[in-house]
Amino acid sequence: MSLRDRIIQEIRESGPIPFSRYMELCLYDPIDGYYSRNVEQFGKAGDFYTSSDVHAVFGRLLARQFEEIWRVLGCPHQIDIVELGPGRGLFAQDVLDWSEKKFPQFFEALHYRFAERSLALKERLQSTLSRHFAAGKASLVDIQGITQSHAGTMGNAPTIIFANEFFDALPVDVVSAEGELRVCEKEGRLSETWIKPSAETQSFLDRYGTRPEAGERIDVPLLAHTRMASIAEAIREGVLIAIDYGYTRAEQLAGRHRGTLTAYRRHSTSANFYEAPGEQDLTAHVNFTSLSAAAGERGMQVRPLVTQSQFLLGIGEDNQFADAFDDCRFPQERAKVALQLKHLITPAGMGESFHVMVAGKGIDPDLVAGLSGLSFGEPHKRNFSVP
Repeated sequence: MSLRDRIIQEIRESGPIPFSRYMELCLYDPIDGYYSRNVEQFGKAGDFYTSSDVHAVFGRLLARQFEEIWRVLGCPHQIDIVELGPGRGLFAQDVLDWSEKKFPQFFEALHYRFAERSLALKERLQSTLSRHFAAGKASLVDIQGITQSHAGTMGNAPTIIFANEFFDALPVDVVSAEGELRVCEKEGRLSETWIKPSAETQSFLDRYGTRPEAGERIDVPLLAHTRMASIAEAIREGVLIAIDYGYTRAEQLAGRHRGTLTAYRRHSTSANFYEAPGEQDLTAHVNFTSLSAAAGERGMQVRPLVTQSQFLLGIGEDNQFADAFDDCRFPQERAKVALQLKHLITPAGMGESFHVMVAGKGIDPDLVAGLSGLSFGEPHKRNFSVP
């Protein structure tokens, strides 16, 4: 039975389902979900790619930022990096390999934990990073435990939570002037109907978003909000870095980002979310106002958003992005890498469309504010030395 058939069967047995339930099945069904079927949809040849697919410098720069956070924390003998939704592990590979090469003291203290729910991706992670798994530097962790449990889940070691394009892949609900969307079935076809919005949905829109006007749809990322709250609750001491394309409530009120749900397949977008359940990516922009509030209400000190461009330039400006050109032996190689770096940091590439949210807990907020990634253009950056 295909995923479409099983979705229709569920609707016939239980009635119309929330769009978030439909999106959950399409993306995360254990057998036929988009992230469960295989891993070939990732990368430049697939449906989408991330910053780590562009060049290893993304992971290398973040390794430099992670090492600085370790020094901010006082160079503890152990520090955990927990990556949410690590995909194929390219980013982690770059971080671990670069840390081992350039920051040996930090690497000695580092343990990398992968919070991934897809069995196919877990297998790819263990294959890609077999050396680090064998050495005890990397391990898998239950993502449900990280995002749904109580404080203490992270353990006693200071923690860096890293989420690159994680929150945009969480299921959302959808509202319009007609009500809240439910996916139904008509004569064997997936269709739409509308019900009165729940009190929870209306409260979310009033606090973090905006109500839909006639003819438009608004995403309601309730799950992302609760996941962030659980993550913030679980952190005892550490820093969270979330990188994603998204918006603030002020931008929505100004008329932007009002309905961002999109289907992706082979780098092409579609407005037909029901065309190929499990065979296309479904994603929505991140509501950073909601995420910031969820983290702040659980004791995290959230810094103002910066763009990916500002963040990476801040990390790389001290050594003029030597991390990017370290392996280049010929001018042609440097030219190619320069173009890849440009794609990561310029407005025409990913630099301005992606934003970075940084939050700390159990740390002096001024120390977090002084991190390189948050200090682009400041002449007197803090210097955190290794004892």
